[in-house]
Amino acid sequence: MVAPSNVSTSTVLSALIANSIVCGIFIACFLLLRFPFKRIYSPKSSYDLVPEEKKPEPLPKDPFSWIFILLRKPETFILQQAGLDGFFFLRYLKIFAFLFLFGLLTFIILLPVNATNGNGNQGFDQLSIANVKDPKRYYAHVLVGWFWYGSVIFVIYRELFFFNSMKNVVASSPRYAKKLSSRTVLFQSVPNALLDEKQFFKLFNGVKRVYVPRSTKELEKKIEKRAELANQLELAENKLLKMAVKRQLKAERKNEILEPRDEISAYVPEKKRPKGKMNGFFSRKVDIIRHCQEEIPKLDKEVRKLQKKFRRSTPYNSIFVEFDNQYYAQLAYQSTVHHNPMRMKPCFIGIEPSDIQWSNLRLFWWERIVRRFLAFAAIAAVVIFWAIPVAFVGVISNITYLTEKVSWLRWILNLPPSLLGIVTGILPTAMLAILMMILPMFIRGVAVVSGCPSVQSIEIFTQKSYFAFLMVNGFLVTALASSATATVTRVIEEPTSAMSILASKLPLSSNFYISYLTLQGLSVAGASLLQVVGLFLYYILGALFDNTVRKKWSRFSVLGSIKWGTVFPIFTQLACITLTYSVISPLIILFACAMFFLIYIAYCYNLTYVFVESPDVRGMHYPKALFQTFTGIYIGQICMLGIFIVGQGWGPIVLQAIGLLATVFCHLHLKEGFDHLLEEIPVDCMRALDGVSDTPSYSGYSEYEEKVLRPRRKVQEPRLQESVDEKKGGSVHSEDLESNEESYHVGTTHVPLLADRDFKKLESKNPIIRFLRPDIFLNFRHTKRVLPVSYNMEPEEEDNKHAYDPPAISAKCPSVWIPKDKMGLSDIEIERLKGIVDISNENTAFDETGNFTFLDKPPN
Repeated sequence: MVAPSNVSTSTVLSALIANSIVCGIFIACFLLLRFPFKRIYSPKSSYDLVPEEKKPEPLPKDPFSWIFILLRKPETFILQQAGLDGFFFLRYLKIFAFLFLFGLLTFIILLPVNATNGNGNQGFDQLSIANVKDPKRYYAHVLVGWFWYGSVIFVIYRELFFFNSMKNVVASSPRYAKKLSSRTVLFQSVPNALLDEKQFFKLFNGVKRVYVPRSTKELEKKIEKRAELANQLELAENKLLKMAVKRQLKAERKNEILEPRDEISAYVPEKKRPKGKMNGFFSRKVDIIRHCQEEIPKLDKEVRKLQKKFRRSTPYNSIFVEFDNQYYAQLAYQSTVHHNPMRMKPCFIGIEPSDIQWSNLRLFWWERIVRRFLAFAAIAAVVIFWAIPVAFVGVISNITYLTEKVSWLRWILNLPPSLLGIVTGILPTAMLAILMMILPMFIRGVAVVSGCPSVQSIEIFTQKSYFAFLMVNGFLVTALASSATATVTRVIEEPTSAMSILASKLPLSSNFYISYLTLQGLSVAGASLLQVVGLFLYYILGALFDNTVRKKWSRFSVLGSIKWGTVFPIFTQLACITLTYSVISPLIILFACAMFFLIYIAYCYNLTYVFVESPDVRGMHYPKALFQTFTGIYIGQICMLGIFIVGQGWGPIVLQAIGLLATVFCHLHLKEGFDHLLEEIPVDCMRALDGVSDTPSYSGYSEYEEKVLRPRRKVQEPRLQESVDEKKGGSVHSEDLESNEESYHVGTTHVPLLADRDFKKLESKNPIIRFLRPDIFLNFRHTKRVLPVSYNMEPEEEDNKHAYDPPAISAKCPSVWIPKDKMGLSDIEIERLKGIVDISNENTAFDETGNFTFLDKPPN
């Protein structure tokens, strides 16, 4: 029989060994498969599937040197390859890896205080606060907590400062400032009087085009039907030609000659042509190709007729306004437009046309409120009822403590120590991970129901909801269940002391989360590199379901991306768990440091060499994750306060309460200081320092030249000239850069902005000083150094008059791509279908086994 006091060590060590073995296997497989399967493990560097500036240099074949090369890559490279969202996700992992590495300094004080002259706990429990017997020793935990949590709060402040600077630098760069999405504002809850393109020219300056989304239900149904027929035609043509080529190969093996050579009927008899029930399940089977040949022109004519009548359709309750430049768009976005409440709000900027959730643009303000309430209720219900299976997982993690009173479970203690460790360490963490994987699809569905108008807002909603869910069910419920299970014997014997017993045993639940951290840091990191799902999707499902040459090309060319709404909260939760237990059970910091470092390597590789950017949220997940991290600080401080109260350490109680209030104070002031800056671009990041030059964000007339510079030139007083001469020998001021506005009319890329006028100088290479002064070393001017060269290149001019109209308005009939055969049958099919659909057989071929393949991208 295994003593419960030794189970914590056995559990953690079993989880560590098992996950290390799994991770080793995953990494070994990754190293073996990395070069034979380049499409899975290095598609961005091996194939022309991304723009040239997004194509990284291949990593060496050496099994270990690639790690060090990857770790030495500059921030510019990471931003170039991973995009703004990926860049900040990796920064979150890196910052907390180093923060937890710094946190190991707390071991110097806390481990001796916890381990000596205590309650006699064994194993890892000996190193937690639960082993402390003398309440006076709590002073060490309070003071270390002040220092540690204070350091974490400063790092959060520093990172918020950096995010604000980087966001503004990127937003004011030519690449972003010139984008159509940066110049277009979505207004919702628009009054009927303003649902008119002409009215917005009265409200704002710089309006270029106004889009009024309208109902297109009938048109969308016909377009879907037309697209379905075109897809069926393409599938049938691919199938028909493949059968013909297979028949020709069979004839060649038998030395047969099929005649007539240029007739498809010589290769595929009439009864074997592709047939299907095109008019419903109970209809007769018809020839698919002939049916599509008849129906597509009819539908195409109806679609074009409805597209011409688009302006007569009922307008939605939203409107898109495109401006000449980003400056005018930001002024409109940051303005209060309407005098009545619930009008012209909410508004959004930076939404790409492909990311719009069109069905949610029609919502009225009251409908949006009702939907949000229902969405909140749905999320709350899931959080509450999901606690039942999650609590069961927590019970399993501490089941050995439960056996003391539940006698029929004592057979578990007779298991070998290694197997017992698997049951209590690996099994519950794996079950918890599986439970957490089921939820994201549901949350995204709720986000759509709540009225989110874009993919970006859906991901932000998902991040908030999923984090709340993870903290309640993935942490609090499990922690309390683990603690309750560990103390059930004493609670039964002393029910009046339940709270004090739970408080004393709460640190024991940290062992479960140490096991969970090893699962994430080892098995999950290894699995992220190996990409078993990617291998399965590409090679197994591709072979089974890619029955057209277009599907084969799509499988090859479409690279995966990461949905940050569900990925970011997982690691924010792990950071919060670590912060919660960092003073109570400091050993967890060591495991968290290693976990974040390993996860950083895995995701850094995938984001730079495997995945492409997901819909651009412009890094907004990062500040939300930083503010969410305060949750771990609060829970940790509250738990410590509870432990001090139970232990009757009155002095530590007062000091801990002060520390908790200080955290609240810092949190509120950080929210107040940064909230309004996070989603808006300040004016001084868009206008030129000299007051007259064009910038990527603004071009046009400037009153500064007329009202300041011209009068200044006319005044030729000696006193003024002397003051100018004195300035030349003094410190640098903004006037120095304003004195000759003509020198800046050479282009907008390197024009100094008003935000560049922060001329603070501190010539110090001391890393401590550089770390403690983000106002200098992470300000707008210094952060520009991180910007890749490609961000200073202007994108191609976008002037699509239907860019923000519903896609159905300008949708064309899908093209058909068929494989080219040596008998010329595909050419005959193209000639026969010309005028009905856009059809081509370019960049395709059949191999020697009669299977079609692509040679390049589709021509149509």
